[in-house]
Amino acid sequence: MASKRPLRATLGIATALAVGCGAAVVGAVAPASALFGDVEITPIESNIAGKFWTTANASSGESTAALAIDQDVDTAWLASEPEPGQWVSLDLGGAYDNVRKVRVVFPDAGAVYQYVVETSADGESWQVIADHADNAQASRGSVDLFTQPGTRHVRVTITGTSPGAAVGVSEISVYNYLRDDIVLGADASWVDDDVTAGRNYWVHPREEDRGAGPHLLDVLKDRGLDYTRLRIFNEPRSEGSGQLTSPAFQSPERSLEVAKWIKDRGLSLGIDFHYADSWADPGKQPKPRAWAELEFDDLVDALYEYTYSYITELVDQGTTPDKVAIGNEVNNGFLWGSEAAGMTEGPVVGTANPAYFRNQAAIYQSQPGGGLLWPYMNSDDPVEQQLYAEAFDRFATLQAAGIRAVRDASPGTKVEIHSLVGSGVGAPVGPGVGNQEISGIEKAMEMWNQTLSRLEHMGQFPDVIGLSYYPEYHGTIDQLEYNMHTIATAYPELEIVNAETSYPASGGGGTPMPNATFPRTIQGQADAIQRVFQANNDIVDNQGGGVLIWEPARWQSMFRSVPGMPNTWEPHASIDIYNLSHAEHIWEDTVFRTVRVGGDIVLPDAVRVLTTADGSVVSAPVDWESLAGGATSEAGVISVAGSTEYGDVTAEFDVVDEFVGLECDEVISGRHAGSLTVDSGVTCLDGSTVSGPVSVEAGASLVSDGSQISGPVIARGAETVLLCDTRVSGPVTLTGSASVTLGNPALGCAPNTFSGPVTVTGTANWNVIAGNSISGPLSCTGNAAAPVDNGLPNRVAGPKSGQCSGL
Repeated sequence: MASKRPLRATLGIATALAVGCGAAVVGAVAPASALFGDVEITPIESNIAGKFWTTANASSGESTAALAIDQDVDTAWLASEPEPGQWVSLDLGGAYDNVRKVRVVFPDAGAVYQYVVETSADGESWQVIADHADNAQASRGSVDLFTQPGTRHVRVTITGTSPGAAVGVSEISVYNYLRDDIVLGADASWVDDDVTAGRNYWVHPREEDRGAGPHLLDVLKDRGLDYTRLRIFNEPRSEGSGQLTSPAFQSPERSLEVAKWIKDRGLSLGIDFHYADSWADPGKQPKPRAWAELEFDDLVDALYEYTYSYITELVDQGTTPDKVAIGNEVNNGFLWGSEAAGMTEGPVVGTANPAYFRNQAAIYQSQPGGGLLWPYMNSDDPVEQQLYAEAFDRFATLQAAGIRAVRDASPGTKVEIHSLVGSGVGAPVGPGVGNQEISGIEKAMEMWNQTLSRLEHMGQFPDVIGLSYYPEYHGTIDQLEYNMHTIATAYPELEIVNAETSYPASGGGGTPMPNATFPRTIQGQADAIQRVFQANNDIVDNQGGGVLIWEPARWQSMFRSVPGMPNTWEPHASIDIYNLSHAEHIWEDTVFRTVRVGGDIVLPDAVRVLTTADGSVVSAPVDWESLAGGATSEAGVISVAGSTEYGDVTAEFDVVDEFVGLECDEVISGRHAGSLTVDSGVTCLDGSTVSGPVSVEAGASLVSDGSQISGPVIARGAETVLLCDTRVSGPVTLTGSASVTLGNPALGCAPNTFSGPVTVTGTANWNVIAGNSISGPLSCTGNAAAPVDNGLPNRVAGPKSGQCSGL
C-alpha cells in the first residue's frame, strides 16, 4: 500500500534516463577509424537548458531552482510551499526561433504529475505548448514537441500531484535545432586555380552516373553548400619574393569571372578583401605595393576608391555580393605601416611577415597604416597610451572608409569585420607591458570595444562580426562558445559568423588536433565541423549567422584524389554535414512509464512527430523490440528500444514496489473503539476497524487502506484524505481539502464502499473519485478542478450532481 512508502526514498531510485547534454550532437557515434568510407551524420540537436548562460528561478524553493538544469536527474528543484501552481522557469539567455522539443523529468517515478509547459518571448506573456493537467498516469516525465519562434523562457507549472509526491522537477531540457536561415558555406577561392589546372570534381567519379561535377562548385552545391566566399588580393605577388605572380590568381579581375560562376549556380557570394598583394592574416598585414608610400589620408581615399570601384563592377555585371569583409583576420589591424617600425616584440611585427615587407621597410613602413600596437595595451606611459589610441583611430578610419564604400556601391550588401574568436578563456596570446599576459577574449573584446565605439561615432557601424576558429590555435569548442557568447551579448545588434573553420580528416595517426576531442578521420572531420555549426546556431537571440569552411578542397581537405583517375577528386562523406545537419522531423524519442513489480508493460502504439517545415504534428507507429517474460519481477528500470520511420525511440519503464504515498506519522491497525480525531500529521488506518466517526482537522491527513469505519467521515480543511478499499457506514463529507482520493486503481488504491451520501466540496488540488460503490447521492461543488474517475466509473445508487454528475 502506498501509504507506508517514505516520500523521500523516491529521489534515490537509480535510473537509466538519458538527459540531453548541452554539447552533444544528436546521434553522435564513436568516430570511425578509417580514412575513407561512410560516416554517420545526424541532425544537430542542442540542449540549451544545459548552457552556462541559461538560468532558472522558481515560485518557491528558489535556492534549488538551478538543480532543474544541472544535467543530473538525481537532483531536483523542490518547491518549498504547499500551494498548488508551483513553477520553475528557465531564461535561455536570449530568443531562439528553432527550439522544438522540451523534456521534463520529475523526482518521483511512482507518482502522477499534472503540469503545464509554457513558453514566452518576454517572461510576461505565455503560450501553452503542452497541457498535462489531466494526466492520470504515473511516470517520470514527458517529451513534448512545439513550434514557437522567439522563445526565450520556458516554464513548467505543477498543477497537481498524486498524494505524497515530491513537488518539483529533476530536469528540464530544451532542444534547439539548426535554423533554416543559417548560412553554411565555404571559402573556395582556389576554384580559380583548379579550373585553370583542369581539375575535375565529381560526386561519384567511378560510377556510371557520376553525379554532380566536374566543377568544384557543382559538387559543393549538390552537397548542400549555399554560400561561397572569395579572397581578393590587390595585385597578387609572391609572398617570398614580392614579384608579381602569373597567372594572377585571386586578383580582382580574375575573381570577377569566379563571381559569375558562383552566382550562375544560385549560390550566395561573399568578398573578402585582404587589402594586400599576398596573404593577410594576424601575423602579416602588409599594404599593397601600390599604396605603400601613400600618406595616411591618401591611403584612406585609396581604400575607399578601390573598394567602391570593385563592388560597383560586381554589381554592374549582375553578381552583387551578399556580404563584404573589410580585411581578413584584422585582430592586429591591417595595412601595416610606420607604426610597425622598431616594434621588436608583440604581434604587430614578427617573422610571419612576408620577406618583401621586412626587406623593403623603407617602402612598406614609410607611412602610417592601420596596425594595432598591442604591447601598449596596458601601459601606464602617457606617450604609449596616446600611440595606442592613435593606432586604433587609424584602424577605425580605414575600416569606416571600406564600410562606407560598400554601402555607397551596394546598399543591400552586408558589411563584415573579420577577426579571430580569441584563443581559449584566460589563455595567454601575447606579452604586455611589464610581462603581463593578455587573454584571448580580453584582447578580442578590447579590439571590438575600441573599434566599434569609433565606428559608431563615425556613423559606419558594420552588420557582421566574422570570427575565425581553428581549435589548434583558438581553444576548445567550449571556449569558442564562451567567447562568441561574450561578444554577441556585448553587441546584440550584430550578426556573428564563423568566417573560417576546418578540421583534418587524416594525419597524426588519427590523434585529435590540439584542443579538440575529434580524431583526424572522416568521421572526426564531420563531427568537428558540425560542432562549430551547432555552436554558431546556439548563439542567443538567433545572432549566429552561419559558418564557412576554409578551402574544403585544399586545406584540411574534405576531398581526396581518386586512385587511378588523374586530376580527379571526390568528396569525403563528411561533406554531407551541409545537407544532413538540418532536422526535417523531430519526434518524441523517449516515452516514460511506471509499473508496479509484477505488472504488465504496455507500450504505446505510436509517438508524435513534428515536421519542421510547417510545424505539423502527426503520429508515427513504433516497432518495439520484444521483452523476455518476467521483465517486471523486481524493481529497477527497463529500457525498451523501438523504431519509427523517422528514428529510434526508447521507452523507460520505472518498475516500483509501490506507488508514491504519504509517510505515516501514526499507524492504527486492529480495532479502534469510539471516535477518531486526526488533528495533525498523517494518520494511517491499516486494516483497522473504527467503531465511531472519524474527523480530520485543518492541515491534517488521513490515509485508510483495507479498513472499516462505523460512522461518518468528516474533513474540514484537511491536507489529504486518501481512502482505499475502505467501508464507511455513514456520510462522507470532505470540505476544503488540498487533496482527495476516494479510490484510484490506476495507482493501486482499490475502490471503496460507502453506505451513505458522499459530498466533496472546495478541493484545491488532486481530486480522484474512481470505481466506488456509493449507496447514497454523490455531490461535488466548488472544487478547483472537477473530480475524475480515470476511466473507472463509480456505481452510485443515488443522484450524481454538480461536478460529479459525470462520474
